[in-house]
Amino acid sequence: MTESYAPYLPLNRLKPFGPDIWIVDGPEIEFGYLGMKLPFPTRMTVVRFPDRTLWVHSPTKPEDGLLDEIRGLGAVRHLIAPNTIHYWWVPDWADLFPEAQVWAVPGLEKSAKRQVRVDHVLGETAPDAWDGHIEQVLVPGDLITEADFFHHASRTLVLTDLIENFEPERVRSKLYRWLLKTFGAADPDGKAPYDMQLSFLRYRKEVRKAVEQMIAWAPEQIVIAHGRCYDMDAVKELRRAFRWVL
Repeated sequence: MTESYAPYLPLNRLKPFGPDIWIVDGPEIEFGYLGMKLPFPTRMTVVRFPDRTLWVHSPTKPEDGLLDEIRGLGAVRHLIAPNTIHYWWVPDWADLFPEAQVWAVPGLEKSAKRQVRVDHVLGETAPDAWDGHIEQVLVPGDLITEADFFHHASRTLVLTDLIENFEPERVRSKLYRWLLKTFGAADPDGKAPYDMQLSFLRYRKEVRKAVEQMIAWAPEQIVIAHGRCYDMDAVKELRRAFRWVL
């Protein structure tokens, strides 16, 4: 398949993003929206706790080489479905790592298009399982509900779809490049696409409170699922990307 994006190579390999945190750029997928099939690159995040157990956020497609690297890193104990869209490969990882607990946002079990075992529902604050290592907030919405996380050791904020930051020069299709810019999801001004912003209209107070908490954590960098991450000026980027709600 011809990729719609110039990928963030290498794919399916652990890439250090700070102390005890790694990202993995996975394969491109197609996401159905308004009768169209839109291509999206994928990315997961892996955090290692001091006891060498692993917290795996938005798992990408499991590949043998990647799985070998993961097993060499530690023991997978937490699989995170961070919003009501990012869950597809969680069941596959749960089968591969039966000792892992599956954590998902509220409502996923009802909305998921494949069966997902949910052991725990993510709430507004961090559970005991990772309290002291990772903080969290829950952002409710009509289109998606998303849990976002702050990893203390690396001072990294881990988002999923609340900021999308596609680099236009990586997009092969001129039409799709235009769509990304038009919908407000293109670097250097990546943010939640305008239609997603509208879906939070009833929850603006909750979104603002969550973003204010993210800013209060004073992260130094931000991981996102789609597009260029931010390895500096994280608070400045948060204020820019969420100006629609602050």
